[in-house]
Amino acid sequence: MRRHEPEIKTFASDNYAGVHPEVLEAIALANGGHQVSYGDDAYTGALQGIFRRHFGDQAEALPVFNGTAANVLSLRSMCAPWEAVVCPDTAHINTDEGGAPEITGSLKLLPVATPDGKLTPDLIDQQAWGFGDVHRAQPRVVSISNATELGTLYTPAEIKAVCDHAHELGMFVHLDGSRITNAAAALDVPLRAMTTDAGVDVLSFGGTKIGLMLGEVVVVLNPAAAKGLPYLRKTGMQLASKMRFVSVQFEALLGGDLWLRNARQANGMARRLAAAVRDIPGVRVAREVEANAVFAILPGDVADRLRKRFRFYNWNDRIGGGEVEVRWMCAFDTTEADVDAFVTALTQELQA
Repeated sequence: MRRHEPEIKTFASDNYAGVHPEVLEAIALANGGHQVSYGDDAYTGALQGIFRRHFGDQAEALPVFNGTAANVLSLRSMCAPWEAVVCPDTAHINTDEGGAPEITGSLKLLPVATPDGKLTPDLIDQQAWGFGDVHRAQPRVVSISNATELGTLYTPAEIKAVCDHAHELGMFVHLDGSRITNAAAALDVPLRAMTTDAGVDVLSFGGTKIGLMLGEVVVVLNPAAAKGLPYLRKTGMQLASKMRFVSVQFEALLGGDLWLRNARQANGMARRLAAAVRDIPGVRVAREVEANAVFAILPGDVADRLRKRFRFYNWNDRIGGGEVEVRWMCAFDTTEADVDAFVTALTQELQA
């Protein structure tokens, strides 16, 4: 029994979207018969070659269930218990993972305030100090996101500057890539340009937001940076018994150009949405759209009424003057008609 209206789209999160038909076909293809469990199956074996094609011959791919696990396991493998992670204060690991890095990872986070969600060498230095001081958690990893939680993008050159500086300090770099496909599509660069070639050591590669049913991948780009990940994945309850059904989704995504098609669609719809609302009285686009997120400021009562028709989230309730900042996310299955219907509803609520 279907319990939702499939023609209704929202602008709350790209996690709300369903599974891309090509991914569903891949899951069905991997079904039937028996395959060895816990990652020793043919599909997970083939996945290594696919990730190496995108990220280099040194890359090792370890599928996990979700993004929080990918981030926590990555960072745990890079840090000793007395070491710490420098990250933006808006980073997902700092704001939206329920304390998982601290609770399950025993990780000390050292957040840095940023104007745009992005770290620079100078900003890193605000927390990367006290080396050798027994009274201070030792900075060991710099963690960045691309795209960031504010919808901004690091260029490959900016990531390289972060990596070069971190490495000079004896630190490693982790990249939270829950939307790395959107970033690569927007910048029109290969996936390795902002990871392997820029000096990133460990990557959390996102799949759920770009058309998969479930699953993310921890990608080790520098074997010297990560210790014990296979064991951490097991003790962290992220070793899938039927891993073939996780791995085959990434083969569908990365084996061809599905990742790029999906990302371009989501990014393009975000640009269309921003362009459509930019000149509507009562709405202000808060920052330039760089990937698939639109941040806008509008009256709080309008946002509340509009949300009854199209679900989305407030980003900042403390704007003042009765206004709120909202976040509108576009997904791989967002269409021009979806955007136009949303803009029409927004216009109607502003005039109500």
